[in-house]
Amino acid sequence: MKFLATLLLVALLLAAAAAALIYLPYGPTTETFVDIPTGTGTQAIAAQLQNAGIIRTQFAFYLLRAIKGGTLKAGEYRFDHPAPLTDVYARILKGDVYTRTLTIPEGFNIFDIAQAVQAAGLGNAQDFLAAERQHTELIAPFTAGSHPASLEGYLFPDTYHFSRHTTPLQILTTMVRRFRQATTQLGLTPDTSANLPETIIMASLIEKEVRQDDERPLVAGVFLNRLAIGMPLATDPTVIYAALLDQRWRGTIYASDLQSPSPYNTYKHPGLPPGPICNPGIAALRAALHPTRTDYLYFVSDAAGHTRFSATLKEHAQQVQAYRQAQRR
Repeated sequence: MKFLATLLLVALLLAAAAAALIYLPYGPTTETFVDIPTGTGTQAIAAQLQNAGIIRTQFAFYLLRAIKGGTLKAGEYRFDHPAPLTDVYARILKGDVYTRTLTIPEGFNIFDIAQAVQAAGLGNAQDFLAAERQHTELIAPFTAGSHPASLEGYLFPDTYHFSRHTTPLQILTTMVRRFRQATTQLGLTPDTSANLPETIIMASLIEKEVRQDDERPLVAGVFLNRLAIGMPLATDPTVIYAALLDQRWRGTIYASDLQSPSPYNTYKHPGLPPGPICNPGIAALRAALHPTRTDYLYFVSDAAGHTRFSATLKEHAQQVQAYRQAQRR
């Protein structure tokens, strides 16, 4: 009888110890990362967690594994406060990995996005640029019959969350998928728009030329009027983009930039440039789809950040002069 009582006591003590290991909070009080590679087994995961100070002992992890089962997920995990082993195990079972935020504003071009990717710790900017030029098959449904040099224009501006091990191709695929969702909501699809690439190019010009959403359809109307009469679009953002592509952008437009033979130089070449110059948002895409009918041929920004439109060159010159005078004040 005494022996059984002793065994029961030992069992209770062991159960209490196991419960303590599993349920009492333990872990770091400062930010700690544990990176579990794909294919890592239970023993190695437990050892990583113990060595990083996330759990008291890997043996408790084995015990919980035997009880809970399931498939443990690889990835980078962030821990910043003591927690029960059950919580740690549940996070790895769920795959609640730490993600890095990547915010892409409207109007970012591929060079801006590549730098944002690098700044977010999601890879090298040059590797990202190489990938977005290599994987143009991602936008094949939108560019049938053409041969785009990059994914410019089709990487939708949004806030994304990626794990550190996300590849450039996975990031690009996600952005193009988001573009498809957004354009489908606007009714802009390969099936409904025969000139979809031209619409995206136009939207990218609108995105770069004006900040006020209610002015975008008017700018679209101006560009269409210029195209209709064979007048060069003569828009500075395309000149800047040509310089970026040639790796000669110096922060301001020089006379030599305006004389560049680049097909993106809309001062020298009439018509649309050969591709988008940035990645437009919803407002610019909507303006390209629904331009305002107008007699305007010119526009210029005013001192308040709005746009002044003109139908004649004389009126436009007056608007430009007023803008310059306002800048001197």
